[in-house]
Amino acid sequence: MARLRLPRPVFDYLDGGADGEVTLRENCRVFDDVMFRPRYAVPVPDCDLRTRVLGFDISFPAILAPVGYSRLMHPDGEAGAARAAGAAGTGYILSTISGHRLEDVRAASTGPVCFQLYLMGGREASEAVIDRARAAGCAALVVTIDTPVAGLRERDFRNGMKELMGGSLLSKIPFLPQMLARPGWIVSYLLDGGLSKLPNVVIPGKGPMELIDVGAALARSAVTWEDMTWMRKHWPGPIVIKGLLTGDDARRAVDAGAAAVVVSNHGGRQLDGVSPSLRALPEVVAAVNGQVEVLMDGGIRRGSDIVKAICLGAKAVLCGRAYAYGLAAAGEAGVTRALEILRADVDRTLKLLGCTSIAELDQSYVDVPANWR
Repeated sequence: MARLRLPRPVFDYLDGGADGEVTLRENCRVFDDVMFRPRYAVPVPDCDLRTRVLGFDISFPAILAPVGYSRLMHPDGEAGAARAAGAAGTGYILSTISGHRLEDVRAASTGPVCFQLYLMGGREASEAVIDRARAAGCAALVVTIDTPVAGLRERDFRNGMKELMGGSLLSKIPFLPQMLARPGWIVSYLLDGGLSKLPNVVIPGKGPMELIDVGAALARSAVTWEDMTWMRKHWPGPIVIKGLLTGDDARRAVDAGAAAVVVSNHGGRQLDGVSPSLRALPEVVAAVNGQVEVLMDGGIRRGSDIVKAICLGAKAVLCGRAYAYGLAAAGEAGVTRALEILRADVDRTLKLLGCTSIAELDQSYVDVPANWR
């Protein structure tokens, strides 16, 4: 449905990955390597899907991941996704690269809302948005560390995403037919005000950052471990480090004072050819040794994927594309439907495993390839 509604450049931005998209494909395929070990002939009348993450309770172990440019996909954008997450009893993480003000997104949700931080616009701009996130009541600061530069997303290059979002009218002409092929999207896009600025990246003396400046801004906003000390001075709540794939980085995150880490390769959108997230999860779980919570992001498309990640040590997972397709297809209602599908999948999987709660899941419920150990 998302493919049918969106112009090709916007859909491929959502659907695509970096370079040859090897990691993008492996993120999903790797779940096939982990097999379930069910226990039958046991009573499982009801399953308790609840869990507790970063000090807040969620109805099932899936949180909506930060997805940039969500408002391009549907006018409901981040506010609609946050509202759907809250109604489903789970959390939402707002991307820095968002089209709705963080205060409006926080107000839209009855559940926990976290803010994902890129150091765009420099430290002064970042300090200002951290202060806004704290004042709005965001539950945690999620710091993404795997974007020293933007990955080469070849679909965006071929489809003229950069030209369509900025540049001269002449540069847009070769790519306009892809946009005009979806008149319904064009109408909703124009009624929503067209190309918006980034209301959560306010450059001192200049105002909100233009959307077309994002690629260059990311290249100037790489996060280092030394930045964590500075962030801690401005953010008293939990800090989550997102985008690590090795035990070494996980231990550094613990030393830096992280409350949780997210095993993630950015959905296969940054460095292609790195480990799929599920494959890297056991190493990170072993490295932190229970000192902080471990979340996982990447390749989640079914409730059974969520269950496998929990069995391998994740406290919960972040879902990006799994709900973003729903957002692109039908706005807030599409996100609601995506969450219903995932929750029903998790419930069914637990019953078929003979397991009564998320808390009982462990590695005894799965077979893992020998070389993973």
